[in-house]
Parts: sequence; C-alpha cells; structure tokens
Amino acid sequence: MRRAGLFGVPWVRPWSWQAFLLGLVVVGLSAVFQGICVALGAKLYFAAFLPGLFVLGLVAGAPAAAFAALLTIPLVWWAFMPPFFEFNALTSANTDSINLFCLLAVLLIGLADLCRETMTIVNRGGLKRSGESAATNSQ
Repeated sequence: MRRAGLFGVPWVRPWSWQAFLLGLVVVGLSAVFQGICVALGAKLYFAAFLPGLFVLGLVAGAPAAAFAALLTIPLVWWAFMPPFFEFNALTSANTDSINLFCLLAVLLIGLADLCRETMTIVNRGGLKRSGESAATNSQ
C-alpha cells in the first residue's frame, strides 16, 4: 500500500489480492447495511452497494470494484429479492433493477477510476508543459 496525497487515503495496487479481499469486505459490509435497510422497509435492492463500489474504485481500483459489482448481483438476487434466500425466476421489475445497477456501477467505477488517475497526476506534481501546442495563439 502507498499513501495518497489527497486526505491521506491508503491505496491498494489494483490487481493485488488485497484489492480483491477489500472488495469482498466492502460487499459484506454493504450487504449488512442493505439488510438493515430492508428490515426498516426499504425496497431499493442495490442502494447500499453503490457508494461502496465508488469508494472501492477509488481505493483499490477498477478491477476490484468490477469484481465486487459482479459479486453483488447474485447476492442481491438471492438475499434481498423476494422470496428471500432463494433463486427464483426474475420478474421484469427485478431485471430492470439489475440492469440499472449495472449501468450505474459502470458509470461509478469509471468515475472512480478517473478520480484515481487524477489524484495520481496531482501527486506527481501535475501535468508538465511540453511546449507550444498548435491551438496556442502566440500573438
């Protein structure tokens, strides 16, 4: 692990076993939080998993976040979609929820990866000017 310059967040190498283990931990913690939300009456199946995916994408990179997103879909299908703790045929509403989660997960993981790359550039001292570009007006 190395320290990031922004808020002192520790980073994990993207393809390391620590990144994927962190992905499992994030999915587990999100599942516990989602279980609490379901017990209180919430019907949003993937709501607790999206913030965790974004933070995981920032800290551990896109591969671990994609792994966590792929792990989330069967977990939510099994544990949080009625009938609980069974794999049954999906209704059209459940299929739409999974499709929407996939879309949001791709967008959030992409945004987290861009933020991670930006923090890397900033930590190295920013972009260096390589000279005049064709778009620059030298008047």
